Amino acid sequence: MSKHSSRASDRCLGDVCVLSGYKGWRTDRQTERQAALLCVKEVQSARIESESRSMLSSGVRPPAFSTAVRSLQRRSGGGVRDFQEIPNTGSNGWINLLRFWKDGRFSLLHKHMENTFRRLGPIYRESLGSQSSVNIMLPMDIGELFRSEGLHPRRMTLQPWATHRETRRHSKGVFLKNGTEWRSDRLLLNKEVMVASAVRRFLPLLDDVARDFCHSLRQRVETEGVGERDQRSMTLDPSPDLFRFALEASCHVLYGERIGLFSSSPSEEAERFIWAVERMLATTPPLLYLPPRLLLALRAPLWTQHATAWDHIFSHAEARIQRGYQRLQTAVGGASDGRFQGVLGQLMEAGQLSSELIKANITELMAGGVDTTAVPLQFALFELARNPDVQERVRAQVLSSWEQASGDPQKALQGAPLLKGVVKETLRLYPVGITVQRYPVRDIVLQNYRVPAGTLVQVCLYPLGRSPEVFECPERFEPSRWAASGEGFRSLAFGFGSRQCVGRRIAENEMQLLLLHILRNFRLTVSSTEELNTKYTLILLPESPPRITFTTRSL
Repeated sequence: MSKHSSRASDRCLGDVCVLSGYKGWRTDRQTERQAALLCVKEVQSARIESESRSMLSSGVRPPAFSTAVRSLQRRSGGGVRDFQEIPNTGSNGWINLLRFWKDGRFSLLHKHMENTFRRLGPIYRESLGSQSSVNIMLPMDIGELFRSEGLHPRRMTLQPWATHRETRRHSKGVFLKNGTEWRSDRLLLNKEVMVASAVRRFLPLLDDVARDFCHSLRQRVETEGVGERDQRSMTLDPSPDLFRFALEASCHVLYGERIGLFSSSPSEEAERFIWAVERMLATTPPLLYLPPRLLLALRAPLWTQHATAWDHIFSHAEARIQRGYQRLQTAVGGASDGRFQGVLGQLMEAGQLSSELIKANITELMAGGVDTTAVPLQFALFELARNPDVQERVRAQVLSSWEQASGDPQKALQGAPLLKGVVKETLRLYPVGITVQRYPVRDIVLQNYRVPAGTLVQVCLYPLGRSPEVFECPERFEPSRWAASGEGFRSLAFGFGSRQCVGRRIAENEMQLLLLHILRNFRLTVSSTEELNTKYTLILLPESPPRITFTTRSL
């Protein structure tokens, strides 16, 4: 691809090809959407093919490809093999599920995947209860999967979540939708949370929260810490503070209001919301493999806990949304005064989504934007603390960029690409969600096995990120490894293409800005540099939150 077309494809994919405002398509809305769909498909296909060609020709990741080639060469006959010949972990899904429960494998699902790839090779089938999947981890197979995702990419439906919406008669947001209905809603949401103009609107709000967080933490360290006046130190578990930061930042961006979580006594409402999200995430995985409506009929405690947690989340969102409507109605002339009113206000002013759909999508963004940001920040702070050389390199770039940007957060981030590398490297080692799923719309061949259309195929991110077949020295935390152009389907923590995480731009910038201000204010150390043990709920967590020493530095 030419330099110009490469930039264009990056811009389209980075903003999920929201072209309803693209100057070349000044027609009716339906035609604009059709044009956007065509653009998505063409750009994705071109990018996938380009990356595949470059990987094969440049030798960027020869180990993974040589392994795959050797694997193909070893197979007899040379023809494509049948689906049933794919190595599997046991043909009876219910027996497999019982073993999972007995062995406690749900909390170590990421390790189970890694061990199974080592044992069976780069592709395997697995049946658990009512769910069956093909699992892959090599970039060449991932590219083939995304080439076959179709115009309406579909991932695995979290049935417990869908059942809650149906039984409570709530509308579903884009996370739980598929097909043309998903596409039309998603394009409208992208304009408020994904495109560059949207990022420019909400970036100052995230920066305000990140600055306040660091100011509050600095005051605490200076007051309660030990050491010299200019180098006070305090060792603490930052996870409760990071959860409050993530909730405060999400509320500020989504609702356009602060909720005061950095005070000495946070509100009970906020604490209940954080508890509800954690309870919802913890109860989801076991419910994925059982019929939710049967559990509902039996009044199973697991289902009751799950539904109650979602009820708390919706109640929190409902209260915030009602306040947002009231603010909009009382504004002069029924509209905002030019200030950014949050994503909620933008959606209400646009008037293109019903109030029920706005509620559904805002609630999903809130529920998905706290733990999934706070937990990676725990891992990032830990890795920076146990890699002091990396920390100093990133800090030097941050300080230089901050000075040149004169306090402009967008310019400061643009001048410190290592911050983005820190986030990518953290999510490589500790992916929030451990799989990306697709159902191919046509038969495809993976590792010389035929995989029928409609099969659930999972990209397993934890084994991918830690594989020496894909990454050189995968155990090393090295943000600069992402400086080279072209990721080649190695960085997929937010998904890929038009079905990537809708909150991606919020999360990425939220994490980068907090890390920027923490590195400006503190030096980070840990007493032990041992690898963190991890566990899996619906997201990857540290088994025990790391304790980190924050030492103030002169500003």
